Amino acid sequence: MLYYLFRFLEQYNIPGAHMWSYISFRALLTLILSLVISAWFGEKFIKYMRRRNISETSRDASVDPFGEQKKGVPTMGGIIIAVSILVPVLLLGRMRNVYLLLMIGTTVWLGFLGFLDDYIKIFRHDKAGLKGKYKIVGQVSIGLIVGLVLWLSPDAKLHENVITEQQGHELVVTHKSEPVKSLKTTIPFVKEHNLDYSGVMSFCGKYKHAAGWILFVAMTILVVTAVSNGANLNDGMDGMCAGNSAIIGVALGIFAYVSSHIGYASYFNIMYIPGSQELVVFLCAFVGAMIGFLWYNAYPAQVFMGDTGSLMTGGIIGVCAVIIHKELLVPILCGIFLVESLSVILQTRVFAFYKKRGQRVRLFRATPIHDNFRKLDKDLDPTSRFLLRGWPKRQFNESKITVRFWIVTIILAALTIITLKVR
Repeated sequence: MLYYLFRFLEQYNIPGAHMWSYISFRALLTLILSLVISAWFGEKFIKYMRRRNISETSRDASVDPFGEQKKGVPTMGGIIIAVSILVPVLLLGRMRNVYLLLMIGTTVWLGFLGFLDDYIKIFRHDKAGLKGKYKIVGQVSIGLIVGLVLWLSPDAKLHENVITEQQGHELVVTHKSEPVKSLKTTIPFVKEHNLDYSGVMSFCGKYKHAAGWILFVAMTILVVTAVSNGANLNDGMDGMCAGNSAIIGVALGIFAYVSSHIGYASYFNIMYIPGSQELVVFLCAFVGAMIGFLWYNAYPAQVFMGDTGSLMTGGIIGVCAVIIHKELLVPILCGIFLVESLSVILQTRVFAFYKKRGQRVRLFRATPIHDNFRKLDKDLDPTSRFLLRGWPKRQFNESKITVRFWIVTIILAALTIITLKVR
């Protein structure tokens, strides 16, 4: 809203009004505002939740050996994150931008889905929360909506990158003059650097273009659902999910900025996406909200984000990656989320495999994988056999596990950015 106000005032030569046309100015202002809001509103929110005794119940010691220390800590802190994102974005963003509207819709949709889950856990005293099938339906629905909007909206266009000639050993990259609806996406470690979904579906003959869009929508649903669930699983230690998400948000912000700048897009040989600069504003709000939330969520946590925050956070990351056509980089960038999800899947499959043979066998001491590092052999179920019983050899403090996971995410984010030039 303020963007349009100051652009209107600019025609009357109001000093400083022209600053609002600069994406760097609005992005940094959004970052600062989201930090301030999360710090101020976070304190108010925590006090309110404590007065109402809306807090975390004691956790099962077999899952979390430090669970008793977290009894009474307010939850549903995802509300802090949502407010800290939406208020600055609504004030400083260009609300006519289709990409920004998709990000706002994702934030509200998945935030509400997570809120329902937390509400059932806290007020109805059902630790299972919202049934898994309803969560999946909600995640698939927003993925479907995003995919269809990117398919059908006339504003969701890009300039495809084209290698025009070779001078010495340097490839000269330009972009097509006319924006088009494109099924291309960036793929790492490949010389041509793009994958065309319609090319993948070439076996469909004359229907390959339509089939390509169907594949794109399916990929959008997969990415949004997978990253949202991965973030949800990662949210098991103080500051874990918030810190990892902030790092991922910075990397996505870099991708969004270079995608919106034709010069940088040419340098990195990626597609030029007009309008994606508004994602930089949104991601600055996202990163600011996460860092501000860490003020209260870092060990020892004063508030937990709950599913309200974790489902929303993962969904935001997934949708943003799809919009800037970097969804195939998600397994690298969100490697921690991927490993968390795989550990749960492997644990479940191994247990089911041996159960059919009358044995109780598990792969890890506990899952998601971060829980495996805080359990000792003496705490394990004596009736079960653990294939990786001796790994790791000692118990780690929660804060050490969290920081090490942050470090791994920083490395993965750097590797993801490097892939733009390694091919």
